[in-house]
Amino acid sequence: MADDRKANLIDGLNKDLEGEYQAIIMYNTYASSVVGLYRKEVESFFRAEVPDELAHAKFLADKIASLGGTPSTRSADVARAANVRDMLENAKTAEAETIDRYIERRKQAEEYGDIALVNDLEELISDETRHKEDCEKMLRGKWEG
Repeated sequence: MADDRKANLIDGLNKDLEGEYQAIIMYNTYASSVVGLYRKEVESFFRAEVPDELAHAKFLADKIASLGGTPSTRSADVARAANVRDMLENAKTAEAETIDRYIERRKQAEEYGDIALVNDLEELISDETRHKEDCEKMLRGKWEG
């Protein structure tokens, strides 16, 4: 039973890792692709997210390895965007999906008995919630295209 919990936790953490890789690629690609009146501001916003997502990916890969698993080398698919609004909507959706996954992973970590991981996941949930809220605030503005 404990082995099943551990295997399920590792599988879930690998899905999370693939989501973090997705975020790194998405934010980097969007930062390079953004055009328009507020290009510099939006580019800076996207670029500033990359180090946080990279830190999350490093944490997850290390945790997977410490549990005896093999960290994934794949990324979840990155949504294409035609304009700044689409980029921000895609980022908001990706952050919301990440929060949902981390809430599920927190439950798995509790069932497995890894209290340190539970606490670490709480921090990740907080970080991702702030990222989602930043996207929501930016979406309240007017965007061309």
